Amino acid sequence: MSTPRDGSGGFDDRPEDQRGWSEPSHLGDGSTGSDRPADQPADQPADRAADRGWEPPGWSLPDAAPDRPAQQPPAQAQPPAQDWEATPPPAPQQGWESHRAEPQQWDAPQTHEAPPQEEKRGGVLGGLFGRGPRKLSEVQQQFLPKGGGSQDLAAWGQAYGWTASDGTGPEDAVLVELTRSAPVRPAKSEVPSNVLRGRADGLDLVAFDIVSPYGRGWVATHAVTAAPVLGQLPGFRLTPARFWRHGTGGLLQLPSGDPEFDTRWVLLAAEDSPQLRRVVEDPVVRQALLGSDDGDELWSAVGFVAAIRPDGHRPLLVEHHARILAAVGAALGSHR
Repeated sequence: MSTPRDGSGGFDDRPEDQRGWSEPSHLGDGSTGSDRPADQPADQPADRAADRGWEPPGWSLPDAAPDRPAQQPPAQAQPPAQDWEATPPPAPQQGWESHRAEPQQWDAPQTHEAPPQEEKRGGVLGGLFGRGPRKLSEVQQQFLPKGGGSQDLAAWGQAYGWTASDGTGPEDAVLVELTRSAPVRPAKSEVPSNVLRGRADGLDLVAFDIVSPYGRGWVATHAVTAAPVLGQLPGFRLTPARFWRHGTGGLLQLPSGDPEFDTRWVLLAAEDSPQLRRVVEDPVVRQALLGSDDGDELWSAVGFVAAIRPDGHRPLLVEHHARILAAVGAALGSHR
């Protein structure tokens, strides 16, 4: 086997220093690592190009240090001259005490109560289209809830000779049954209270509140005015058409023949009766009911014809109920 180093085609057994091949001159002879001339001092830098000898262009990389002038360090900026007499140095902080802020005094926020406004338009979208508040009619102003006041009502009744009771006397036992039969379905815990008895519009009347326990006291939920009747009276319910009616299964609706009245009021009874038809056909009854705000319900039970409305009783409500009951009693011909 032959190699490029020999021309004989065999191995060369001569010593290495006697062989004909040597390292190229540009790689050095491997003995000293440099080709420094013998007469050149050791502390003098050698010519690197001469040391390297011949090499292809681009063989060696340029020196790492670029040929650029050395940069001078920036001069330190001198602080401007200060007038130490005019601007004294800040006082040194004294521990945590210097961070404690003095308590600040804050003025109480001023509250401005909005002036009362009239009732806004009802409905789901009431007031969303720029209609704004509207003025209440005289009928609506008269029947606005006033909250009821037993002391005011008792003082009013006393001025007219009415008698008051707390609803727990023997004569008030029938009022418990009348409360249980009300179309508003009061709870068992609700009882009659703030009872007044007297006479108005030619009728014997009893006015009372249906009260419900609330916390440690009682709150009035409905106001009832009732008038006793003579003889046997069929049961009925006279209610606004807009009210939700419950427990009316098996009851008949007796029309009045007046489309306007039948649109706003509904008379329900267990059976058709000429006595009840006279109620809805009577012009005085229709005038009294159509002139109201359709906020009352009337019914008959335990020898009474009664009217009921949410909210506590008040003198104006007693007078309003008395007018309606007087018209209904005259149509029935059963009041005493």
